[in-house]
Amino acid sequence: MTAMLIAATDLVALLSPLRIDALADRIRGSPSAEKDVGLHQLVTTPAARTALDRMIAAWKKTKISGEVLAGILVGAAYARQQAQRETSVELVWTGPTTPAVATRRTEQVLLDLIDHAKSDLFLVSFVAYDVSSVVDALNAAAGRGIKIQILLETSSNHGGSLSVDPIATMRTCVPSAELYAWTDRPAPFTNGRVHAKLAVADGRTAFLTSANLTGHALEKNMEAGVLITGGDLPFGLRAHLCALIETRVIKSA
Repeated sequence: MTAMLIAATDLVALLSPLRIDALADRIRGSPSAEKDVGLHQLVTTPAARTALDRMIAAWKKTKISGEVLAGILVGAAYARQQAQRETSVELVWTGPTTPAVATRRTEQVLLDLIDHAKSDLFLVSFVAYDVSSVVDALNAAAGRGIKIQILLETSSNHGGSLSVDPIATMRTCVPSAELYAWTDRPAPFTNGRVHAKLAVADGRTAFLTSANLTGHALEKNMEAGVLITGGDLPFGLRAHLCALIETRVIKSA
């Protein structure tokens, strides 16, 4: 029974709700002696066929009726849809692409997150320069009344590790942003760096990425990230960043 439930769950993750409904209709009411009932005709990808084969093999070892299995599939599909409404995770990629997986580019995702912010944005990056599209989007967000907070690594002149001064650059480019730095770094963080790259909007959407806020990172480098919408993680990440400010781990720059 467990093997069948796992296979059914895997299958639901690989097919659209409409295709699952079609499979359930084909399975429903089928005699126990005919537990394949032409199901392969409704599945087109190798991964889904493998999951379907596992489900059928497990089904044949049980006494569960087609009606019950159809209900399991429909219920699993509904539960997955509900979970996706609450939380979604999307792969983000900049660099060479392949036909195997559809992805969105880093710059596209970041601009979309900024453009759809409702109340607040928190960005963290190691460096920031040569990002006119992001600067324009941030200033437009500020014009809509969005609170913008940015944490950056500091220059060597201010106790950091960079020859450039991203904080001064961002202060000039986005004057309304609240800028923060991590300058007091006691053990075990002595000589540590602000190396995180992320953006959080409204405690609802979080973008975690390898890309800095630079033209090369957003356009030319091979960079990877995930966009997380809904659920506890974006809310918790924003709360953590705000707590770093409240406890003065990071301070206004």
